[in-house]
Amino acid sequence: MAKTQVINLLGEKVKDLTLNDIVWKNEGNDIVLNKAIRNQLDSQRQGTHKTKTRAEVSGGGKKPWKQKGTGRARAGSSRSPIWRGGGIAFGVQPRKYGIKINKKERVLALRTALSYKYADKSLVVIDNINLDSLKTKEIKKVMETLKLEGKVLFVTAEDNENLYMATRNLGYAYAINSDEINVYDIVNADTLVVDEAGVKKIEEVLK
Repeated sequence: MAKTQVINLLGEKVKDLTLNDIVWKNEGNDIVLNKAIRNQLDSQRQGTHKTKTRAEVSGGGKKPWKQKGTGRARAGSSRSPIWRGGGIAFGVQPRKYGIKINKKERVLALRTALSYKYADKSLVVIDNINLDSLKTKEIKKVMETLKLEGKVLFVTAEDNENLYMATRNLGYAYAINSDEINVYDIVNADTLVVDEAGVKKIEEVLK
């Protein structure tokens, strides 16, 4: 049975919390985890690149010269890919780079990422992350108190505007809602900080 302690913003232990083994102590699947991360990163690519084919290049309506009798090779258009100023053969076209990944794979990938964070002791559960103000110095003070180093991902059950605004100017701290958790953000963070209500919401979705 997976267990962790719940602390407050002062770093003091509040109580012990029993975690769902299916979510936080899953054997996981590295292949599915890699697939989910690749899909998320590839889906961010715009894919708006475009080259014109011979049908799209302007001009070339008239046959350059007659079919026979000139001694030259047959040519039907001056916009052929082999001509200067012609279209591009097999050029890049607009496309989506994301790959297909089904719901079960998404869930397994999230379980795997969360289980790694728990196994590495990089999971911190706080009773609540309510800041008095939206100033950056507030969250920096909290991070110093809790001794959080590296990239830190804060996850809350409900929208937390003060937390979001306080972390927005920091390049090493991010705040998202529990409904927005994704594999890349979890793996990319050195420490995952979740409020107690957020843990319960995550378990409800992934159990």
